[in-house]
Amino acid sequence: MHVVIDTNVIISAALSPMGSPARAVNYILDADDVQIVCTTSILNEYRKVLAYKKLKIDADTQAAILQEIIKIGKLINPPLSTTPMPDETDRIFYDAARASNAMLITGNAKHYPVEPFIVTPTQFLAKIAHGA
Repeated sequence: MHVVIDTNVIISAALSPMGSPARAVNYILDADDVQIVCTTSILNEYRKVLAYKKLKIDADTQAAILQEIIKIGKLINPPLSTTPMPDETDRIFYDAARASNAMLITGNAKHYPVEPFIVTPTQFLAKIAHGA
């Protein structure tokens, strides 16, 4: 299974280690049959947002998160889609998911077109529990 993880899920996981985003991310990082799909733009976004001072995520935690994602991630260069997007800044995640036939995990589904491959962390965990 391939997954693309929206930045908001990564941040929520770092800030709330007991929440659904953290459980989803931890599952992905520990699973042998799940691969994170990234682009250079996605990695740069993770790096930029993790470093926001207001989030107070220490540098060691930032580095550990990025290192884990890079270690198990697959770097791709997807074509740019023309699908209308409610939030254009999220196109990088959408295009990566579409190009790699991946599940896109986001806490902001309203930023994306309605597509069956776009799920919240809670929906992802439910799919995993049911063997999806």
